[in-house]
Amino acid sequence: MAQTAADPVFVDTNVLVYANVVTAPFHAMAFQTLQDLAAAGVPLWISRQVLREYLATLTRPQSFVTPQPIAILAAQVGQFQAQMNVAEDNATVTANLLVLLNSIGAGGKQVHDANIIATMQAHGITKLLTHNVLDFARFASIVDVIPLVP
Repeated sequence: MAQTAADPVFVDTNVLVYANVVTAPFHAMAFQTLQDLAAAGVPLWISRQVLREYLATLTRPQSFVTPQPIAILAAQVGQFQAQMNVAEDNATVTANLLVLLNSIGAGGKQVHDANIIATMQAHGITKLLTHNVLDFARFASIVDVIPLVP
């Protein structure tokens, strides 16, 4: 899907992890995709939830990396906050989340995905870059899901 500078893109946690861990699957693709979007002037967005998920993912063992020291991760989080727009979680996000849960019927771990969509709605973002396309398929009528791997 072609992007324009006017189309902000929300970056899912998995893309952020892949782009920043050299040994991660899809590292080169994720890194290059983020570089290309930034070079094209596309506003990149993350949320506080994504930052928490990034920390949670990389402080536990993964098949592609051992747990990372919090000092390194804290520095990376600082860089993300400086380089990307950070969507704050607020009352509008919660209201959107409740509407989504009632209308789409997500539950359990799917609440986290629904919260990303609710955050995007609250901040007027309609495009989501993710590797977990199937996790967001239920929201395809609400947002444009951009697969990391075409």
